Amino acid sequence: MSSDIAPSESTTFWQSIHQAQATMHSLSLILGPLPDPLTFSENPTTSLLHDANISHDIKSHLHHPDSGSGDDNLCRWLYDTFQSTNPGLQLVVLNFLPTIIKVYLSRAISQKSLAGFEAVLLALYAHETVIRGGEPQTVILPNLTNPSVYHEAKTPTKSKAVDLNIAVLCPALEPFGTVRSTKRARIIGVALELYYNNLHDMPLSSKLEFCEFCVDWAGYNQSLEEEKQSNPKTDASCADQQGEMIQVKGGEDEHGKKGRRIPLPWELFQPILRIVAHCLLGNSNSEELKEAALVAAQCLHLRALHDMNPQAILASRSLLRLAKMPGDTIFKPHVVNDSSDLAASQLASKD
Repeated sequence: MSSDIAPSESTTFWQSIHQAQATMHSLSLILGPLPDPLTFSENPTTSLLHDANISHDIKSHLHHPDSGSGDDNLCRWLYDTFQSTNPGLQLVVLNFLPTIIKVYLSRAISQKSLAGFEAVLLALYAHETVIRGGEPQTVILPNLTNPSVYHEAKTPTKSKAVDLNIAVLCPALEPFGTVRSTKRARIIGVALELYYNNLHDMPLSSKLEFCEFCVDWAGYNQSLEEEKQSNPKTDASCADQQGEMIQVKGGEDEHGKKGRRIPLPWELFQPILRIVAHCLLGNSNSEELKEAALVAAQCLHLRALHDMNPQAILASRSLLRLAKMPGDTIFKPHVVNDSSDLAASQLASKD
């Protein structure tokens, strides 16, 4: 009887299992013995990604005052785990990216060495650089000088082709070997874009923490009602769908570490807002996540107004307006499968 799995696929599968077990063994040397259900799991990468106790222990180590240095064993483990090129293990590292960024940015202005954190961020940046292949991220915008394919042109079409309107979302990435202050936002922004691309595989706890960190990064740890009273010109779209203001969560997390306001250039603001938008408008069934994302979007919009950043204001205000729209207001066209459906749809339109 032939096996259902090809020999090459079976070999790759067992190599992945052994690699994950070796990774967990090295993690146990840092955190101590791991629980037996995790150690003997049939799918160790998934179990490691969604284990709440292990995640809490790793985040506690990342918040330690001495974390992030060049000889930090946990940062070395995160770096080696991501460099393993195992997609499941790379997701485990991305799960802790919000915590790494929060702790790193809160200490970036100090004179203390943070080579451990920077090595992890550079590994993520280099990975995304290889994926893009040195090409910028672009999108083609509609050009109104071109004749519409749905209408007859009143004037003869010019023989000369019209140039396409190409907008650059992200320029080509340059390789970096160190994190300089002038390139810090760029490197972290690219790492967040990698996190965004894998957001659908991230645990709920990671998304919730990211939204809470956004409130700290925006610098609005108090209620939005107080901000509105102190600034009467604040955009009215900061209100929630019921017209009331949402209380923002306090400025300290479960580890007792108070968040701090950080600079938010467009290189950082754009990927942060994209992640928040996915949490707010995505297919998640968690109302807690959507509420946290709405608060984060409101705080980011207030920060954009404070910084008078036109790009950030337009993007955050558009997100808030989309969040206020009921889901049934979005038109969903009827898909015509055959001629009978087409005739029925035409009769319905005449009625």
